[in-house]
Amino acid sequence: MTEERILQMLDERKFKELKEELEHMYPVDLVELMEDFTQKQLVMVFRLLAKEEAAETFTEMDSDMRETLIGGLTDSELEEVMEEMYLDDTVDVLEEMPANVVDRLLMATDEETRQQINQLLQYPEDSAGSVMNVDYIALRKEMTVAESILKIRQVGINKETIYTCYVTEKRKLIGMVDVKELLTTSESKTIEEIMDTNVLYAHTTDDQEEVAQIINKYGLIALPIVDHEMCMVGIVTVDDAMDVLQEETTEDISIMAGVSPSDDSYFETTVLEHVKSRLPWLLFLMLSATVTQMIMNHYESALAVMPQLAGFIPMLTGTGGNCGSQSSTLVIRGISVGEIEFGDLFRVIFKEIRVAILISLILSVVNGIRIIVMGQGDALVALTIGLTMACTIVIAKVVGCTLPLVAEKIGLDPAIMATPLISTLVDISTISVYFAIVSAVFSL
Repeated sequence: MTEERILQMLDERKFKELKEELEHMYPVDLVELMEDFTQKQLVMVFRLLAKEEAAETFTEMDSDMRETLIGGLTDSELEEVMEEMYLDDTVDVLEEMPANVVDRLLMATDEETRQQINQLLQYPEDSAGSVMNVDYIALRKEMTVAESILKIRQVGINKETIYTCYVTEKRKLIGMVDVKELLTTSESKTIEEIMDTNVLYAHTTDDQEEVAQIINKYGLIALPIVDHEMCMVGIVTVDDAMDVLQEETTEDISIMAGVSPSDDSYFETTVLEHVKSRLPWLLFLMLSATVTQMIMNHYESALAVMPQLAGFIPMLTGTGGNCGSQSSTLVIRGISVGEIEFGDLFRVIFKEIRVAILISLILSVVNGIRIIVMGQGDALVALTIGLTMACTIVIAKVVGCTLPLVAEKIGLDPAIMATPLISTLVDISTISVYFAIVSAVFSL
């Protein structure tokens, strides 16, 4: 099925055949094909989908496509879609819609759902409570396996996941049991006999990225979310965790590149918005380069005596910046997956220094041979550049691994201390060390 094929069948009014074709498509694939559809075409295709598929397709759309579609749907059609959507997906949709569209969507939900939505919207942004789903299966410890299976059959159709059931007592989380355990255990046993009381959980105010990391680390299908009184209020499922990790990774990549994060895709972001997101960092880095210029002006007399010294500066600063970026990238990744913490600072520095020494030895020797072979200087020049490179690499590695950990400790995003900022700091250090060594060696 292609975009052209769908449009052709719509034009030829082959609705029955198109409906049958759409039944075999994944919602995410269908959304990709409909990106350039007009409102009329979107509505026509959407009305051919079954209720459940329509809800899933609606969830996969971006905010612009949803808004376009909503404008062409009747209130009754919108109500059917909202009834089929899971609550956490509904909240995600509402957070992206303008106020007039939100009002219409809320009118399409019942009073109970509206209260649940309002409760979720009150949780802090990027918290576990803001991404959790309140639809889960709760069992009582005195229930038998047979009674539990019957309950799953009765209410499971409306739950996002049934593979893990949670045992509560007066709403407090006391255990969990897998459906596999229920299906392979004697029906006369009670839930208390087979439940696992060692349950991983998170609080509603915990950061959503931390929750996603727990789900990823322990290979969970879902993680229960409790309030400050240990009462269970919802779950975060693995698909929500994947979305969170993708969002956080995208944000980190943007910050590491010196670009303010945006929820919109590249093509959805206007030229002016691109300029606004990139300009602050570029201005900061450009102005910070003034320090480098001042240092070089201070050693202007040395450059006048030995002008060939200026030719080695780009190579030294480039090598230092790359070394610092390597260290910061690895440390930021380690922080993101929970492998590295601030308490590991000195272990990380010690390791990076050893790495830096070995790298600097190899690069200095290779570069020294290059200088002599290409006639860019004698052995003394090669030695000077080699010493500078060794110092630069050590400084770059230490700065690159330290800044992200310090940022994490004081509550900043470690990605802030990434390539642009580290490169600037390393450039300043490199120029200072370079001219200090040159002045000492050549008595300038």
